[in-house]
Amino acid sequence: MPWRNKNKMETAKHGWLYSQLFANWKQFEVKYVSLLILLQVVVYAISPDSPIGMISGIGGVLCLVYGMKGRKISFVFGFIQCVSMTYIAWISHAYGSFAMDIVYVISQPIGWYLWGQQEATRSFKKGTRKKVFTGAVVAWLIGWAILAYVGGQLPYFDSINFVVSFIAQILYILKYNENWSLWIFVNIANFLYWSILSVQMVMGDNTVGTLGANLSQVALQAALLFNAVYAQKVWASGGADNEGGTE
Repeated sequence: MPWRNKNKMETAKHGWLYSQLFANWKQFEVKYVSLLILLQVVVYAISPDSPIGMISGIGGVLCLVYGMKGRKISFVFGFIQCVSMTYIAWISHAYGSFAMDIVYVISQPIGWYLWGQQEATRSFKKGTRKKVFTGAVVAWLIGWAILAYVGGQLPYFDSINFVVSFIAQILYILKYNENWSLWIFVNIANFLYWSILSVQMVMGDNTVGTLGANLSQVALQAALLFNAVYAQKVWASGGADNEGGTE
């Protein structure tokens, strides 16, 4: 195809890293990525008690945005975000998130490798899709019971991080379009989870963690929710195939 030949020529001219970072961006995408990063900086300026929270937030934004574009570079930013988030989850006693963040750290190099083998996104058949989503709900309920038993904060929300995120991450690194439907569910739950913890801290009902770290996660989850909705459209249209048009 002519467009693929053009993209290969661009990659050869500027190099792989340049193409991964800067090739084939729509004006709208540039504006919204800039806005999401600015949001993280503003949150840090409001409550500058957690620079690692800002690092996690910016890393998470870049990871998911480049993931939306179908580019392997997303796993580099994902590794940075996951390492940072592991620390934040631990100091916040968000044990489900902590467990999953360890899995995320491990999954980044795996995703890097698998995305080098699979160029096109794919979808489940209708029957299989229903089984996957049903399994995610059952796993969430089991995780809820486990986290409530060990004394985790807001286990009904944290369980979504514990199990639903795990399923979504597997589908993501295997390039199944359905991963974004699960991420939308996860991001809504996480937005509510970190918002509740932030309000509790402001009210003096919770002294675990820091307000800055919590607020950075509120901003991050809002950004990731928007990105997941947009990414679902991009992947369904084939816009993430072939490294987002860079190969």
